[in-house]
Amino acid sequence: MSLEEGLYDFNLTLAEEERAVRLHDTNINIDLLFQGPLSPTAIPDSVSAKIMELCEPYKDDPMLYSSLPSQWVTKLSASGDIPQYKEEWYKSGITAGNRELNLSDHTSIITSMGEVQLQFDSADWLVKALTAEDIRAAKREGKKAGIVTAQETDGLGKNLDLLDGLYHFGLRILQLTYNNQNLIGSGCAEPANGGLSKYGIRFIERLNKLGIIVDTGHCGKQTTLDACRYSQTPVIASHTGVEAIFPHMRCKSDEEMIAIANTGGVIGIFAMPWFVHEDPNHTTIDHVLDHMEYVIRLVGVDHVGIGTDWPMSDVMWALVYFKEHIAPKLGFAKGDGPSTETVAGLEKYSYFINFTRGLVARGYSDEDIEKIMGGNWLRVFAQICG
Repeated sequence: MSLEEGLYDFNLTLAEEERAVRLHDTNINIDLLFQGPLSPTAIPDSVSAKIMELCEPYKDDPMLYSSLPSQWVTKLSASGDIPQYKEEWYKSGITAGNRELNLSDHTSIITSMGEVQLQFDSADWLVKALTAEDIRAAKREGKKAGIVTAQETDGLGKNLDLLDGLYHFGLRILQLTYNNQNLIGSGCAEPANGGLSKYGIRFIERLNKLGIIVDTGHCGKQTTLDACRYSQTPVIASHTGVEAIFPHMRCKSDEEMIAIANTGGVIGIFAMPWFVHEDPNHTTIDHVLDHMEYVIRLVGVDHVGIGTDWPMSDVMWALVYFKEHIAPKLGFAKGDGPSTETVAGLEKYSYFINFTRGLVARGYSDEDIEKIMGGNWLRVFAQICG
């Protein structure tokens, strides 16, 4: 990787830069909420214009109009029309990242399964990670690994048997709620802060039995604590922040993070500028690293990871439309992300080495950097998924 392109100024010495490159090249780096590998600035303007033209007939349906651009990015990447898809992933040094299903309703489940499978079928360099060994093998063979995940469960209703089919497709991580209330529990935007329902307890039991990781990233406080109480396997928060640093509904309290760590789980820190710092226009990777260091001081280096969740593999005009027309329907407050701002030092996924460089700058050992950059995620994945 070039030492010039996209580097954040950590004031590293030449020896420290060389160490960071070595570590980033040799470590298994995992982003567990990987919206990449593309970002709006990595997608050519000509492609953005083409996608706008393709989506124009659907403008009367705001939800569909908002979701179609990212679907077209996937299709055009699979057909080879966006070569930056592979280029950005390899430049990033990310070994494994999630590939996300949409379980919001039956149509979305079927459609997203096709979209996710297309990503694997169209790229001989991308493997579906069903076990930890699949990730290790991808690293050895110079390939990339995709971990199938989902952030919502509404489309499953109360049919637990659907989880079996999704597991056999490859689902390995499932978030219990999104921002709002569902049949399982309360999302982080729910003012009542309800806990797990009786069905939610049974839901977790089935996840444990199958070997699907319980994710509480968007869950409310009591639902998170209940998940840690009832799960027999480690619980994670794939993408969150620290409430004590920035008091936002998407950030976790000390109590929640301690509970997650006590299960043997991991807290993934995101890179969404509206959720880690009060001024999203001036949020830097140092602010993200501050959240990571807080978790390390609170529960130890074995319980922190990365789940950036930003930037999106989408076109810029679609992000603007999403914030104005869709975000409020999903429980986000007016003016609250997601939008077009980015974290300085993480504007593209090809700048992912800045995480390793930042950890070097803050004095972490090679062993600790290996854990933070992916080793902790890999440990939990191996324990639950094999």
